[in-house]
Amino acid sequence: MLNKKIKIGKNITIANNLPFVLIAGPCVIESEKHTLGLASKLKKICSDMKIPFIFKASYDKANRSSVSSYRGPGIAEGLKILSKVKKQLDLPVVTDVHTEEQAGMAAEAVDMVQIPAFLSRQTDLIKACALTGKPVNIKKGQFLAPEDMINVVKKAESFGNYKISLTERGTSFGYHNLVVDFRGFEIMKKTGCPVIFDATHSVQLPGGRGTKSGGNREFVMPLVKAACAAGVAALFLETHEYPDKAFSDGANSVDLKYLKDILKQASAIDKAVK
Repeated sequence: MLNKKIKIGKNITIANNLPFVLIAGPCVIESEKHTLGLASKLKKICSDMKIPFIFKASYDKANRSSVSSYRGPGIAEGLKILSKVKKQLDLPVVTDVHTEEQAGMAAEAVDMVQIPAFLSRQTDLIKACALTGKPVNIKKGQFLAPEDMINVVKKAESFGNYKISLTERGTSFGYHNLVVDFRGFEIMKKTGCPVIFDATHSVQLPGGRGTKSGGNREFVMPLVKAACAAGVAALFLETHEYPDKAFSDGANSVDLKYLKDILKQASAIDKAVK
């Protein structure tokens, strides 16, 4: 099976047959101080454990459950903060884009652009992201079967960008629950693209708390272990020092104090499989 290799930033390469990379950070940028502080802590953990690390945070959460929910600082301020993470901490950075106009702006500041799951079939958005020339991570829509992503990859590659990765984040069956079908990893690997597992969004309960989403972060660990056994190019973990106080997705975010244990077990399984 073809395993495409994608270079992210200066020193990181992701592929299904290479040791996994960690993509982590808060769901949304809460402040410059918090973002830089958490990014620094995550970098140290990954450096000590010799795990390649890409920082992720969003400047805008465009699909919050409630119109009154915190969305983020906006694209201008958010990209300034992400640029500081990249330059001051020497870290590769990925962030979401929601419109064609945002794609080019984000690509100037970050190393990888990400298409949210709800937008994974939007042709104009895929085109705009592909044309930036940057690596593009496309999250599988909660409403799509794994094989549907083959057409999504072809769509992106038709615009001349072959630096495409795919992210599994669970499939919606209604009543707030998301279910991960691990057959999907092998199906999506047939594209040759690196397959990433978003463990924290997979335990989210979208809209489960009425005006905000709920989540079951206690299930992150078993899902991570299962994904590593299936073989993934990267793990995506929303992480926060105080998840119960996080501005977004706290219920499904990993508490920073437990991250080392998760990564230790993930690494052991990853090495055994690969």
